[in-house]
Amino acid sequence: MTLEQVALRCSPPTTAQTIGRLETGTRTVSVAWLNRIAAALEVAPADLVTLPDRAALPVAATLDANGAHALRQPQTLVPPQPASGGIALVVTGSIADYRSGDQLWCDLRPPAAFALALNRDVLVPLPAGRFLFARLIGIDGDALLLLPLTPGARPTSVAAPPWLAQATRLIRTL
Repeated sequence: MTLEQVALRCSPPTTAQTIGRLETGTRTVSVAWLNRIAAALEVAPADLVTLPDRAALPVAATLDANGAHALRQPQTLVPPQPASGGIALVVTGSIADYRSGDQLWCDLRPPAAFALALNRDVLVPLPAGRFLFARLIGIDGDALLLLPLTPGARPTSVAAPPWLAQATRLIRTL
């Protein structure tokens, strides 16, 4: 996103110059500004700062089809932190692209936001405490059209689920 886009997404909107000053340290970032910018970026405020209990990992190299390459500038990565209000799934038996031992972190979505999960893997609650984990392939009114991950499965329709959980992060131990 550009500084202008971030500025316009702040509530209330601000200027690109203000965002630039906050980013470069010319202007002090208050907790209020941190919260406004985090909301504009749709991330947790903690994601914008390095916290002492979240160690950063130094990046040693980049990797592409031509092999490993030295960095031009030093980089670090901060390990992911779950979003508040999310849920997780633990894969206990391999299915489709998922392996036993994988963890799937999911973002909960209300019915008004179901379209954001189209063509993504989702967990949907079913009656009697059951669940369906499948690919969301369509929405027809208040019904979801889901394709289970098992080979040869036929699409399934689930009427008016109260929520769905969209898989957003795969955690896999190598």
